[in-house]
Amino acid sequence: MSDFTTGDYTEEERARLDAWKRARDYSDPERRAAARAILLEVAGGAELRPALHRHPARGAYLSKDFLIAEYRAMTAAGELAADPALWERLRMKPVRTLSGVATVSVLTRPYPCPGGCLFCPDDVRMPKSYIADEPGALRAAQNAFDPFRQAASRLDSLESVGHPTGKVELLILGGTWSAYPQEYREQFVLRLLDALNGEDSASLAEAQRKNERAARRCVGLVVETRPDMITSEELRNLRRLGVTKIQVGLQSLDDRILALNGRGHTVADARRAFRLMRAAGFKIQAHWMPNLLGATPQSDREDFARLFDDPDLRPDELKIYPTILVKSSLLYACYERGEYHPYSYDDLIELIAAIKPLIPPYCRVNRLARDIPMRHVAAGNTRSNLREDAQRLMAARGTRCRCIRCREVRARRVARDELRLDEISYEAGGGAERFLSFIAPEDKLAGYLRLSLPGGPHPDLRMPDLAGAAIVRDLHIYGQTVPIGESQDGAAQHFGLGSELLARAEEIARGAGFHTLAVISAVGTRDYYRERGFEDGELYQVKKLT
Repeated sequence: MSDFTTGDYTEEERARLDAWKRARDYSDPERRAAARAILLEVAGGAELRPALHRHPARGAYLSKDFLIAEYRAMTAAGELAADPALWERLRMKPVRTLSGVATVSVLTRPYPCPGGCLFCPDDVRMPKSYIADEPGALRAAQNAFDPFRQAASRLDSLESVGHPTGKVELLILGGTWSAYPQEYREQFVLRLLDALNGEDSASLAEAQRKNERAARRCVGLVVETRPDMITSEELRNLRRLGVTKIQVGLQSLDDRILALNGRGHTVADARRAFRLMRAAGFKIQAHWMPNLLGATPQSDREDFARLFDDPDLRPDELKIYPTILVKSSLLYACYERGEYHPYSYDDLIELIAAIKPLIPPYCRVNRLARDIPMRHVAAGNTRSNLREDAQRLMAARGTRCRCIRCREVRARRVARDELRLDEISYEAGGGAERFLSFIAPEDKLAGYLRLSLPGGPHPDLRMPDLAGAAIVRDLHIYGQTVPIGESQDGAAQHFGLGSELLARAEEIARGAGFHTLAVISAVGTRDYYRERGFEDGELYQVKKLT
């Protein structure tokens, strides 16, 4: 694969890249002087916004990330006392780490995709389905799609606006990950871990060992692929890389719709892939698209219901991506011929308000729209606040969504004695699933564990660690990220909830006749599980149940 640079960008796109670079220059003396004046005033009791307005620089008000950079410089030099309350006022977008981890998204280089989907944008400068001036794509192009540079710059950006980066979920986006050469994939993950470790490694295994005790630990590694690319061999390769979650593009559960849109796989492929992924302990995130060619709002409602009615599916997470019509897609020709009709915004809101209450409490809806700049939309919806408008419509109707995201405890302070343990049982993939969770008042979710109890005909994965084992597929504690080894009054993290959930999972597995409990750990969580009695296996960590 050849090197890829930023390529031929339009004047507008180049201006956006240049502005992106200028915004991250914290060395300008005039702006630094203004920042110091603002910080001293606010530390003395002044309100932040009026102080910002009193001290503009270079004809503009300073951004919070510039204030945070100067706050760090002043506290390091002893010119300003560290002040947690001031820090909280400066920190931008706390929601980015309120789910318990800092997510770092990176893109792979452009590379041929095995699919021929009508709806995908086709920009030769980008991996398939991405547009050059999407926010994530801009960051990737700025760093020439280099994994180390992308991860390092994103970590720096998160820290510059006050977010802890000790626990990182690495999200690899781009084309179909499984279609890339194995050597490229190994080198890509190696360099991502090098960025977290702050030093280079000679091999992937060395980088993984270093990350087990690094200051920035990989607590999750996510890739995206297609159902027809999932095989036992591919899953073994993913585990060697340290992958813990797979995003898989279903798009529809109707073979007619899949064929019309050029997906190149069937619903049977999806069922088979889900069984394999679940048997291997992966966390499963499905992508589903309403308003594909040939679909109607009513057929979409029926299609969505199949996601959770079908016991071979039942994903752990979900991204709902309403089809966006862009001129660079093959779908645009269908639109011009009058064969395709985008839903109106009202139709979309009505659809989402109808399907969100169907989502079970064990599933998390991560996204409700693609982050494509609206100027690329040829026809149809151009608004991005689908979630908020759908929630208002549901509230007016007396319905609500109980998905994980809608119930996360987030920044709320909780007391341990407020929490109760809840258990949900359901069938999936030929076995039983247990969703264990700690619930705070008002149905808020403080943490959960996913436990698989395999049963019936079992796929031959050739993974000795999983022979006769129950599997912890996911363990997550919510609330604002707390640095490793530290605690914070009222924060759900570091309450010991994870240990309690693991103890309950062991009890259930033992009662169901299993003698081994396996966990699909990320490289940065291996020490956590070792401390709780798990031993390193070939691809998983395992614990004998006595």
